[in-house]
Amino acid sequence: MKRISPVLLALSFLTACNQQNEVVPKGDILAQNRDTTVDPSQDFFMYANGGWVKKNPIPPAYGSWGIGNLVIEENLKRLRDISEKAAEAKAAKGSAEQKIGDYWATAMDSSKIEQQGLKPLQPYLDKIAAIKDVPSLVATVAELKSIGSSTLFSDYITQDDKNSDVMAYKLMQGGIGLPEREYYFKTDSATVAIRSAYTNYITRILTLSGEDSTKAAKDAQDILALETTLAKSSRKLEDLRDPYKNYNKMAIADLGKMSSNINWTQFLSISGVKNIDSAIVGQPEFFKALNTVLTTTSIEVWKSDLRFNLISDFSGSLPDAYGQASFNFSKLLSGAKERLPRWKRVIRAEEASMGELLGKLYVKEFFNETAKKRYSDMVEAIRGALKDRISQLEWMSDSTKQKAYTKLAAMKKKVGYPDKWKDFSAMEIGRESFVQNSINANLWWHHFYINKLGKPVDRDEWDMNPQEYNAYYNPSNNEIVLPAGIFTVPGYRDEELDDALVYGYGGASTIGHEITHGFDDQGRQYDEKGNLKSWWTKGDEEKFNKRADVMVKQFNAYEPVKGYTINGKATLGENIADLGGILLGIEAFKNTEQYKKGEKIAGLTPMQRFFLGYSLGWLGHIRDEQLRNRLLTDVHSPGKYRVNGPFVDVDEFYSAFPIKQGTPMYRADSLRVRIW
Repeated sequence: MKRISPVLLALSFLTACNQQNEVVPKGDILAQNRDTTVDPSQDFFMYANGGWVKKNPIPPAYGSWGIGNLVIEENLKRLRDISEKAAEAKAAKGSAEQKIGDYWATAMDSSKIEQQGLKPLQPYLDKIAAIKDVPSLVATVAELKSIGSSTLFSDYITQDDKNSDVMAYKLMQGGIGLPEREYYFKTDSATVAIRSAYTNYITRILTLSGEDSTKAAKDAQDILALETTLAKSSRKLEDLRDPYKNYNKMAIADLGKMSSNINWTQFLSISGVKNIDSAIVGQPEFFKALNTVLTTTSIEVWKSDLRFNLISDFSGSLPDAYGQASFNFSKLLSGAKERLPRWKRVIRAEEASMGELLGKLYVKEFFNETAKKRYSDMVEAIRGALKDRISQLEWMSDSTKQKAYTKLAAMKKKVGYPDKWKDFSAMEIGRESFVQNSINANLWWHHFYINKLGKPVDRDEWDMNPQEYNAYYNPSNNEIVLPAGIFTVPGYRDEELDDALVYGYGGASTIGHEITHGFDDQGRQYDEKGNLKSWWTKGDEEKFNKRADVMVKQFNAYEPVKGYTINGKATLGENIADLGGILLGIEAFKNTEQYKKGEKIAGLTPMQRFFLGYSLGWLGHIRDEQLRNRLLTDVHSPGKYRVNGPFVDVDEFYSAFPIKQGTPMYRADSLRVRIW
């Protein structure tokens, strides 16, 4: 996936000066974003983006700020307009407009939300209070999961890694409230402070819900101890990347041998899971540990844990005190100083509940067929570039190359928006309460996925909304999915952008990146049909891993914030995709008229504009709090290192810019990563 966090970046534009004998587009963004006082050899990211960074401080409500934010800000305003019109439309019940309008109106009615308090959650709080033993605990957990409050472990429906034509039920580690297991064990001052703030947050939520403050504080310490025990049995971030080691198929009848204290027949029945005889268990050792924790932890602690998680999970739909408590804790992870205004928070919730409904109305106005064709054609140009590069690989055998060609040719592209839209008619949305609409939406999604079991895989479905500033590669479908939002350069129509910028910004950092994911350390292990199946010779696998290790070591050496280095192994797939995307974007760009003519724009050669166009995709800056969090939890390197990191491995970079030997941006030829 190209990006995982919606809170990224934003953009402002100035007017560029015309230069003699050159055609300068309006307000040339690439020339103006630069900080020409920075030597490209020292820090190319700041050379490319530093001018903008200096002029655009991070707003108080955000932990990072850059180009993605302005895309998001533009889209938020568009979606707000759609929602407000729907709320006033008095549309027919069951229509998209009715659901969107009622959701918006109810979520924006803060007075009604304050008046209702915890009442909309009371039926579920009563069920938690009635828990008497482990069986009733597990049964309640199953019901709470269906409404969007997950505890104990993670479970979901997805394609079987080894048989992509079948939908499978997966069981994975979970049950912790902090973002990643390392938060429970690191001893630096920032992490210790986060653990302390987490127990204060738990205490605050339980106190707000009516619990005595002394008991709430003790419960918070007990919950932290419980989660720490679960974290000890959880695999590290980098260990979750191996698809074979995290694939353990077990018969449903044998799940009890792993966790006998869970009545799996009852749990699956309450969850609605049926039409299956097996499940895929990601981390069996976690479930064996959970089996013990279920009986060694008192029922009262479990009840407090479920109560806290339920209220926390719905804090954004509850009275303001709950949402403010959640924000006060989360800002230690994001660095944000202020909460977003209610209308922006509501749009985010609305997108999570029914984003494709919004997207269907969105694309009617904001993504035309000309733009869709431009990027669809670019996919084919970049696909062709990878085929050419594979043919020239000296380290790969012909037998593996032939299978790589087959996989590449079979890779499906989805550009802009779905050809077939999801049917939301069964989602019940009204004006009863914000919480109830959230519950109903979560129930709809729960049943949507549960109902896939035992049915053919729908390979036309999208897992992102058209308006999103994101993209992904799905190995089980062998497909790249490129929503309309990812190609947006704020303030510009698509036809105003030159090919050099577009091939760097959209071609390399998005299309080439996602295509390369099919051949990164994880993606390469899936065949052309999306099955986890070895199609490499043993010798080629060893050569790939040896070359990938060079990249692991390169990124391990980067220390974005003191005491926190990039995890080269955990970020390997994204780093490979970044480098591959750049190389493919360059090869495809070389076939364009702009590159062949070689004319400068705003004093920049076509190839310089390509590298600056790619850098534009990561323009922005980030607070240390959010940076530390991402370094522990994110499989993507920070934006600065997604520019500087792969560029030093690209030969054309050295011919495009005067990179001096012995400087930070110079990497000896013998040390450069050579994979695709």
